[in-house]
Amino acid sequence: MLKIPEHQVAGHQACNGQLGPLIDDSGRFYKPLQGDERGSVEVAFYTSFSSNTRVPDHIRKFFPSFYGTQLLEASDGSGLRPHLVLEDLISSLHHPSIMDVKIGSKTWYAEASEDYIQKCFKKDRESSSLSLGFRISGLQVYGNNHSELWKPKKKSVQNLTADEVRLILKKFVSSTSPTDPNSVPDCSFAFTVFGGSSGILAQLLELKAWFEDQTIYHLNSCSVLILYDKESVLKEGSPGAQVKLIDFAHVVEGRGVIDHNFLGGLCSLIKFISEILTSPDDYSSKVCLQDSDLSNCTTEDCNKK
Repeated sequence: MLKIPEHQVAGHQACNGQLGPLIDDSGRFYKPLQGDERGSVEVAFYTSFSSNTRVPDHIRKFFPSFYGTQLLEASDGSGLRPHLVLEDLISSLHHPSIMDVKIGSKTWYAEASEDYIQKCFKKDRESSSLSLGFRISGLQVYGNNHSELWKPKKKSVQNLTADEVRLILKKFVSSTSPTDPNSVPDCSFAFTVFGGSSGILAQLLELKAWFEDQTIYHLNSCSVLILYDKESVLKEGSPGAQVKLIDFAHVVEGRGVIDHNFLGGLCSLIKFISEILTSPDDYSSKVCLQDSDLSNCTTEDCNKK
């Protein structure tokens, strides 16, 4: 039985008659193909990537497993529509804290239409993409109580200063209340989630090493998904910390050129997370996110991108 993803933090959501992804109980994620060239581009990428012998085996773990396409009844009631069938990255986590980070100082690319370039340029300019090399597209953070979930509106987290980004990254790995804008993050879980040989930072550095050499693809407007299981961390178990790359509707061939746009944004994100691990007490009281748009939102909220 197909259902709406409970833990989606960014992108188009399948609620209130809108077209969006669906999941099932077997760990599959069904993403509707967009009607223009974006749908065919994403299918082409997954098809190419899954069979490309130039992609190292240790890099494949950063990408969702691809199971082909399938005709399904669309979530908006418009009838049968082709869907990408992918791995549901959240299915094994009980209380996932998730952050979707769109990578790159620019999300447009030269081959795109002029209208698309202008639309992306406007969004990049009005968000933190130009200044930081990435922007947070959405997130959710569980508190110590399972009923406490901080899921700010997407638009409220996309245009943040550097200090505000640091604060959100600290809240992401803290035991203090994520819903209280005045609470000071304690970074109690920073090393457990971000650090260690298999933590988020180590995974990002592994990706960085590949992007310093790979010239196969340019991943325009792609996101890094950072996730871990808050319940497991509270029980002092493995956090299940993962880094995944998602959204490939604007990928183009690298043609022998390094993807400096993606690499630069990835390096910037790595720098922010490294700072939290080395100086967790910095910036703890300098910034306070009190904007009403950053208040807690229920999972039923459906905010247009």
